[in-house]
Amino acid sequence: MSSNGAAHRQIAGRLVIATRNPGKLKEMRELLVPFGIDAVSAAELGLDEPAESGATFKANARIKACAAAASSGLPAFADDSGLAVDALGGEPGIYSARWAGPEKDFRRAMQAVEERLRERGAQAPDQRKAQFVCALCLAWPDAHVEGFDAAVHGTLVWPPRGDKGFGYDPMFLPDGHTRTFGEMTNAEKHGLPPAGKGLSHRARAFLKLAEACLAKR
Repeated sequence: MSSNGAAHRQIAGRLVIATRNPGKLKEMRELLVPFGIDAVSAAELGLDEPAESGATFKANARIKACAAAASSGLPAFADDSGLAVDALGGEPGIYSARWAGPEKDFRRAMQAVEERLRERGAQAPDQRKAQFVCALCLAWPDAHVEGFDAAVHGTLVWPPRGDKGFGYDPMFLPDGHTRTFGEMTNAEKHGLPPAGKGLSHRARAFLKLAEACLAKR
């Protein structure tokens, strides 16, 4: 349901994607293609980037979407997502991007996760369980908000495998699969039914959003 308890609101036409992450932007645009949405990024509009001060993925997604909607006068779509590792108490969680540092060096971030797992003696697959979590938020200039979230469960592998995807994808092996997200094509990772399986956390959350707020052209 929408966050304010009202009925779901349909979206059509132009939509701001409130991210500056090129990997996320590419995935979001691909997900929106079947719905005929004209997606423009916050960076392309020169919008200010709000401080992600929320304590949860949902809160940060809402902050970004609401800020973009208010400053652009258009509906806005934001994602907040990350890797939650069971043996690390859910870390890096909402700080997943920050672990990569200002240079966005995710090889460094993956190394940091691996080092912490080794410190805890987490070497067996059942000690290396993790989830990719995604919260999506749609916000309108009149402050109407819709929120959706999902997760995909898997195991962390080392060394990382594959050069596709982005972020922590090369070390994340989704349950029931033999290849990491870093070894999967975009279509395999987040392609939507019927052509794809809606495997990724972002695709699963997007399917919920699409069912509620988007109509295929």
